[in-house]
Amino acid sequence: MHADPARNAAEDVKQPERPKLLEVLGPGLITGASDDDPSGIATYSQIGAQFGYDLGWTLLFSWPLMCAIQEISARIGRVTGRGIAGNLKRHYPAPFVYAVVGLLLVANIINLGADLGAMAAALQLLIGGPMLLYVALFAILSVLLETFVRYSRYVSVLKWMALTLLAYVAVAFVVHMPWGTVAHHLIVPRIQWNATYLTAVVAILGTTISPYLFFWQAEEEVEEVKERSHARPLERAPDQALSEFRRIGWDTRVGMAISNLVALFIMLTAAATLNAHGVTDIQTSSQAAEALRPIAGQFVFLIFGLGIIGTGMLALPVLGSSAAYAVGEVMGWHVGLARKVKRAKAFYATIAVATVIGGLLNFTPLDPIKALFWSAVVNGVAAVPIMVMMMHLSTHREAMGSFRLPKGLTIVGWIATAVMTMAAIGMFATL
Repeated sequence: MHADPARNAAEDVKQPERPKLLEVLGPGLITGASDDDPSGIATYSQIGAQFGYDLGWTLLFSWPLMCAIQEISARIGRVTGRGIAGNLKRHYPAPFVYAVVGLLLVANIINLGADLGAMAAALQLLIGGPMLLYVALFAILSVLLETFVRYSRYVSVLKWMALTLLAYVAVAFVVHMPWGTVAHHLIVPRIQWNATYLTAVVAILGTTISPYLFFWQAEEEVEEVKERSHARPLERAPDQALSEFRRIGWDTRVGMAISNLVALFIMLTAAATLNAHGVTDIQTSSQAAEALRPIAGQFVFLIFGLGIIGTGMLALPVLGSSAAYAVGEVMGWHVGLARKVKRAKAFYATIAVATVIGGLLNFTPLDPIKALFWSAVVNGVAAVPIMVMMMHLSTHREAMGSFRLPKGLTIVGWIATAVMTMAAIGMFATL
């Protein structure tokens, strides 16, 4: 038999195979996992303790919104070869961009301080000792790892560390969980039209959709281009677009799903243990762990305590680096965790200074709970204009060339922006 030339040609140009899941997990997975930082654990624990199962639905509602806005962030980085701040600088007035980046920097520093304090408090609960010493040690360790460990190796560690968050899912199966009640509240939410309930909804949205996550995921796509020998920004290598957009989509959806799944199970665990036993006032993640010990036992206490430290080690580089990326791109510095220290001195110095200042907040009389509250306010102020500008950038040829957003992603992206706008308004209405 003779070969069919037409058939052979068709086989030569067939669509690339769908990549294996473990091969595509990267920036999206780390971004989603870092969203469940110690501050986030405190938020979800507090809401579960206060409202029981009533607000679990918000994490189902926010998942497609998170997926859309994070995928848009990743696309901007992969198409242009620049992060969010670099693109904003090219297309918007400098004073406005400086103001947005300044808000991001302030919010990230406060978050760094809160997370360092929570990690130190958790370690103190587990082994005793001086909390402030632990703050300093965690800050130094994080900066050293970001500065001196090769990027590809560090990212691989962060990816596997992200998967350890699933331990929080296992905890929910250890405690007594009324799954029928849980399912009912997820499918048929009981919405309350009062300030306390609406404030909690705003807190969840502000925790799950935060500006530092936008900047981080976009920049990690830029880093991936630098690290992979044949990768190029899609505006210069359009033939790579199909496989890269597919990878970004899977990576983002799985990463955000893990993020919200972990958040949901933290909330459910707090509801089934703390709320069920009348404990409704939890302010910090370490308080949540301590309160769980007499109710749920030593195992659950240990998982919560170790989880706070683990998620903190995952979140610190995301918070510090996203701030440094934003400042560095606006100032025109060399940026990137893949760069040697001598090639990006100002970038690494920004990471170190932001982390140190955040750590020093724990040595002041500043109330960490109030500081975190104001961090949420700053994030709320910054998120809306950043999302509006991102949507504008990603749907216009001037910024994205022929890789403007598809219609479906555009619609969900604008819905996410509208929801965050209403959340910001609601936040100020309930101050």
